[in-house]
Amino acid sequence: MVHGEREILPSTTRAEAAQALQEFTTAYNEADKAYDASLDADHTTGALADIDSARLKAGKANSPDGNPNHTPLKLTDAKYTIPKKAGWPRWFLVDAAGNKGGTARWLLVFTRSSLDDPFQVAYLTLVAPGKVPEFKKDADGWAESVPVNSTGLAADPGDLSRDYTAYLKNGGDTFADGSHTSQWRALREKNSKKPGLVTQYIDEPLTNGDYQPLALRTADGGALVFFTTRHYEKQTAYAGTSFPVPNKDVLALTTGEIKQSLLMEFVSNEVAVDPPKGSGSQQVTILGRIQGMTSAEGS
Repeated sequence: MVHGEREILPSTTRAEAAQALQEFTTAYNEADKAYDASLDADHTTGALADIDSARLKAGKANSPDGNPNHTPLKLTDAKYTIPKKAGWPRWFLVDAAGNKGGTARWLLVFTRSSLDDPFQVAYLTLVAPGKVPEFKKDADGWAESVPVNSTGLAADPGDLSRDYTAYLKNGGDTFADGSHTSQWRALREKNSKKPGLVTQYIDEPLTNGDYQPLALRTADGGALVFFTTRHYEKQTAYAGTSFPVPNKDVLALTTGEIKQSLLMEFVSNEVAVDPPKGSGSQQVTILGRIQGMTSAEGS
């Protein structure tokens, strides 16, 4: 008798992985065309489910008859990285070319918590071509998942969500400079004091359940880590000035009346290269990040 929770097995077969990608793409396109989150709800979870369902909800509110600009997503040249592991969740990575997002590679992490569950996409990020690292694989081509409490890396994968939110607030040297780190901090600093408007930022880690980080061993002994964060942005207009009218997608997700302030909530999913301890660079590099507004409240 095979005990699936203890046995180290590939998370799925290559044929099943290809079928999961096809089913996701079909459902994602149907949901996007109709602006109907129920059509791909069975194929998304975690950060992607939050981002995607809010986008579709806003779209439906503003275009009840569906998406007038719908172009079907086509993913080609798919590369499957399937780790061998014990226990749940079982998961795998797809690295594909897309007909949207320019030359960027689409990275999709499919996960499931039991054999009865369908594979769902928890993470979707876009990464510049040539930036996805090479993965460690055994003789049969199976990859290796890295435990979230692994200590052989520059940062523990399980701590990256917390490390990143702390970095956004205070800076530091955990993360390499780039568009999702130093440049984002500089942009937020600049935006925090616009004429007539004050913006405050609060960042929170998200690590439990469907938001748990997932990591793959790279050929150099490091890891490629997927993780989630939540961000709040509160804009307050100076007394006596009117609040600038947000765009219609923001308004569609806003409850309450915007008199003096607007509190927006975002969910963000990141993918990072976490180098092995003792290697040249001990900084984590954020390769890609996609975030979406999930709700807002006016007051």
